[in-house]
Amino acid sequence: MKPMYHRNVHDLVVEALGDTRIVLVAGARQVGKTTLTRAISSGPHPMRPLTLDDQATRDAAISDPTGFVSGLTGPALIDEIQRAPDLLLAIKDDVDRDTSPGRYLLTGSTNLLASKRINDALTGRIETVRLWPLAQTEIHGGSVNVVDALHAAAPPQVTGAPVGRAALQGFLSAGGYPEARLRDGRRRSRWFENHLATALNRDLRDISDAVKTEAMPGLLRLLASQAANLLSYRAVGTRLDLHHQTVKSYVGLLEQMFLVRRLPGWRPGLGAREVQAPKIYIVDTGLMAHLMGASDERIVSDDQITGKIVENFVAAELIKHAEWAAEAVRLHHYQREREDVDLVLEWNDGSIAAIEVKSRATVRRNDWKWVAKLRDQRDSSFRAGVVFYTGEQTIPLGDRLWAVPLSGLWA
Repeated sequence: MKPMYHRNVHDLVVEALGDTRIVLVAGARQVGKTTLTRAISSGPHPMRPLTLDDQATRDAAISDPTGFVSGLTGPALIDEIQRAPDLLLAIKDDVDRDTSPGRYLLTGSTNLLASKRINDALTGRIETVRLWPLAQTEIHGGSVNVVDALHAAAPPQVTGAPVGRAALQGFLSAGGYPEARLRDGRRRSRWFENHLATALNRDLRDISDAVKTEAMPGLLRLLASQAANLLSYRAVGTRLDLHHQTVKSYVGLLEQMFLVRRLPGWRPGLGAREVQAPKIYIVDTGLMAHLMGASDERIVSDDQITGKIVENFVAAELIKHAEWAAEAVRLHHYQREREDVDLVLEWNDGSIAAIEVKSRATVRRNDWKWVAKLRDQRDSSFRAGVVFYTGEQTIPLGDRLWAVPLSGLWA
């Protein structure tokens, strides 16, 4: 029997339906969008379910979007809305006539609001909730939100955590796609092959015709090898014999499909951030391990992979926690001359937290020196600095600084 997971954005979606006309649950294929929205539409917010993966339904929506919408009575859940994007414009006209909240719950495997035409049309009428692959706290049946804990300057207090690289065994390669987690070894690898083939051959065509799909698998593998590093479009383009602007465009499409995530650079001055190169992350470590051809044993033993996939894991978990955090937060990296901090979280009140990630079971003063310097520079706006590591327990490192085991992300 497949395990059922409580998704921590569930209440966020229900809240949005209470005051917003259209709610879009957006995320990659197979992350659980249909399961989540069907549970909501058959429970707290009753709606008629429709899916555009059904050929007849899709043909009707594409051939006559206005007629399709006018034929709906009552609130509707429409799955895979990216398969008929013009339907969104008909929905926009409908919710302008009846402004009641909770009229439409949509799911999409691509970020359709990246289209200026659609975004401009739906502004003020739609809220997007991103659904990422399962967070470890969802897998373990918890509700801990580390982003909220950092904002409160109260990071998780962990004792008795697994120690050393053996603590990394299993969960990094399993990732957070529910179906992939049911498999291992060759079966999991084949699942990811088919998953990517569907995403790149179908979903990619839904958002762009001007793309060489044959270049995308190689680009994804190269991005996985560069994960947790600064992204140079020129360097990637040279490796793949593509123009750097083409690479930038393709990475943007992969981001729209929720397969990768770019985090911008952070600087104290807002304008200075715009010229910083982003860091690139794969949104799921199971997918990342597949792209890199890394088994559980190799993740633990190969230094070229271990540090990279552990930092990617922490970043991906914080991205997920940020989605259901109590306060809006943005994630960045920080590099300035010799100074380097893996991740910086910034809240709307201007406060920040800084994160370093180590795959070792011990931490050294050198591991948090730039975090400490950032604390001293930002003074009262600095909430917390954390070094995630593979040690046994949470250790105070000084004023608002802690070392926290990786399991603090879910324990």
